[in-house]
Amino acid sequence: MLVHVDIRWLLERQSEIMPSTPEISDYSALVAAVARHRVNTPRLGIDPDPAWCAAALLHTVLRLEPLPARNSFFACALVPAYMHMCAETIDAGPKELIELAQRVRAGEVDVFDVARRIRDWRV
Repeated sequence: MLVHVDIRWLLERQSEIMPSTPEISDYSALVAAVARHRVNTPRLGIDPDPAWCAAALLHTVLRLEPLPARNSFFACALVPAYMHMCAETIDAGPKELIELAQRVRAGEVDVFDVARRIRDWRV
């Protein structure tokens, strides 16, 4: 089941996951994350699925850094939260998510690679 989130959902996750983290420093980055995960044709011949949408959220938060700190933690926490909301479960712990985030930050993987990894983690 594909679900679209809004900025309110991201803000709720941020306050739930990271209650002591400072306020958002760049709301436009959250707007970009929301817009990107809603794209109906991410690439010709590819339809979005929950894994792609979760990947778009993670990738965009990592690249645009809406928080003054701990963007990697926030981005990694969004993936299982989003997949759960879409009635899907992933078998990936913090270590796997952090390694994936590090590869995104290093420019080793793109959003499509991230989506493939999330699909591999589906239970």
